[in-house]
Amino acid sequence: MDWHGLMQLLRDALPVMMRGAGYTLLLAVASVIFGAVLGTFVAITRMARVPVLSRVATLYVSCMRGTPLLVQLFVIYFGLPSIGIQFEPITAGILGLSLNVGAYLSETLRGAINGVEHGQWNAARSLGLTQAQTLRYIVGPQALRLAVPSLSNSLISLIKDTSLVSVISVSELMLSTKEVIATTFQPFPLYLAAAGIYWAMSAFFETLQKKLEVRLNRSYLR
Repeated sequence: MDWHGLMQLLRDALPVMMRGAGYTLLLAVASVIFGAVLGTFVAITRMARVPVLSRVATLYVSCMRGTPLLVQLFVIYFGLPSIGIQFEPITAGILGLSLNVGAYLSETLRGAINGVEHGQWNAARSLGLTQAQTLRYIVGPQALRLAVPSLSNSLISLIKDTSLVSVISVSELMLSTKEVIATTFQPFPLYLAAAGIYWAMSAFFETLQKKLEVRLNRSYLR
């Protein structure tokens, strides 16, 4: 294929691939938001050592981290309908990704909270703050600063993991690329273009991560 033909191929394929990239961003951002909420709840539950809930949370983290994401998606989309629970493809994709990333984020947040000097808890208690208030106003902001790099890495990894959602018929970037390849029979340039789009999205969020780190660390650099 000559240069002109290649450029024409990419121009024709780009609208379809960008629409798929939009779904990829939707899946990644929605999943990391829901996963962060779930991960925060799991981390606090495990640290509070609530008798039953902490064991359930520990089991959840172990299961999600110990099984492949692809298997988890199959269980949610293909397995649950056999017991009467059925989701639309995009809903199943967000649910699977959220449950998976939530387990990893819970460990990230738990480590960040434990990384804050224990004297902060004692100082807050001496001022009459409850444990919840201490976590929200004193320890939480400091833990967030420590957790930002790992949280951002989870989002970047999640962008790439969305490619697995193509197996349950969600038209994200990878499935959109495959659909174009099925009609053009030009896999090499189109897969390279898809890789470039994934890289661009990851680089964008990496830039945001660095700016957020600088902003959160500003008060500590004075």
